[in-house]
Amino acid sequence: MFVVEDMGYAFSRLEIESEIFDSSSSNDDTGDSPQPNRPLNSLDHDIAQLTKLRSGPHESFARNGVFPISTVKMLAGREVNISGRGRFSSGDCRYVLSKYLPVNGPWVVDQMSTRAYVSQFSTDGSLFVAAFQGSQIRIYDVDRGWKVRKNILARSLRWTITDTSLSPDQRHLVYASMSPIVHIVNIGSATKESHANVTEIHEGLDFSSPDDGGYSFGIFSLKFSTDGREVVAGSSDGDIYVYDLEERKLSLRIAAHSSDVNTVCFADESGHLIYSGSDDNLCKVWDRRCFRAKGKPAGVLMGHLEGITFIDSRGDGRHLISNGKDQAIKLWDIRKMSSNATRYKGFRNYEWDYRWMDYPPQARDLKHPYDQSVATYKGHSVLRTLIRCYFSPEYSTGQKYIYTGSHDSFIYIYDLVSGAQVAKLQHHKSTVRDCSWHPNYPTLVSSSWDGDIVKWEFPGRSGPAAINKRLVPIPRRRHFF
Repeated sequence: MFVVEDMGYAFSRLEIESEIFDSSSSNDDTGDSPQPNRPLNSLDHDIAQLTKLRSGPHESFARNGVFPISTVKMLAGREVNISGRGRFSSGDCRYVLSKYLPVNGPWVVDQMSTRAYVSQFSTDGSLFVAAFQGSQIRIYDVDRGWKVRKNILARSLRWTITDTSLSPDQRHLVYASMSPIVHIVNIGSATKESHANVTEIHEGLDFSSPDDGGYSFGIFSLKFSTDGREVVAGSSDGDIYVYDLEERKLSLRIAAHSSDVNTVCFADESGHLIYSGSDDNLCKVWDRRCFRAKGKPAGVLMGHLEGITFIDSRGDGRHLISNGKDQAIKLWDIRKMSSNATRYKGFRNYEWDYRWMDYPPQARDLKHPYDQSVATYKGHSVLRTLIRCYFSPEYSTGQKYIYTGSHDSFIYIYDLVSGAQVAKLQHHKSTVRDCSWHPNYPTLVSSSWDGDIVKWEFPGRSGPAAINKRLVPIPRRRHFF
């Protein structure tokens, strides 16, 4: 695989003295990293086994039983064809690349005077989308030095752009705000300055129905299906919506939760399963193949003590992670879900609102008595806004890590299996709501309420000097909101 080939020279230079590079050595805050609520480093554990298979080296490199195996030894072993295959396997490549975390920098991609709410790489990493409270959405061409490919001025904005999603073919973008109208933009057009219904049409997709009785709700989360034919959305009215783009109408509406649905996503490429998370503290799994007959979720996942701000699927139709206002990320296996939620409200003996209050100290050690999660990761803070969390990319890391923004202005990276905090990135001066890891390379971009979009990376052979002139060290400055 060309990534390892291209970076091999830089790796060998880094490891020539010590032979083993510790990616956490660039961080001074890993010593107090929390552990999962259950030990995951037992190799008979399912997700530990899966992670090992995805991101571990071939057994021929590990015959002496010494771990970690240095990149120098692996490169030398490949040269003498120790595996008998004459090349690295995908697991070998992931094992090497996963040791080189995007912790250097950052370098500026853009600076705006309003809060950044959304930042995401496209599926192939060629485009990057950033959305701001000041009605702007910018699409950057990553392969052409991060030049702005399209500057979109959003229509009918209420408060902020809450979410965006790129179609799989990267021809269209949908964006939402605190409104039942979702807008779709043709980003493949030649128009660079896309001002809604002035220079370009932003078609409105109406998620409301006559049964709403004039009630106006907002869309917090939306995602394209893998085939690009549907959009799933979660709203402030507690419902989940599925919109058919070919028919231009709602195909499904689910009365899903008793409070705001802050996050939704498809579980895998099939589009049959949908995950949702809400301020009612529950994650739910919906199977569209049997929903119309039962009208109920396929299962419920309990364990968070406060509302859920974001869900990310591992893409295997089985595992997911969720970020919660109880200041924790939880890892779930849907094979452990329940048919119904067990009502439990005995833990709340305090008044608290995450929008303007700190998390109560007495709540930090509380545990849900019916916690079904596989593991819990703590250290970051989830306050003021719906902060997001993700699995690291499969291609380069085998989804070995979990990463998240944080209200304390840092970006945190945790080891999925051990729960250790392996990196804590510091630059921003305000809440980091979103961040995105490049699908192929050790590059991570973070966006913050300070208006900065910045790039973190592990430099290869070229290092920072080869970065586009647009990406320069960031000057310190103040923002006024």
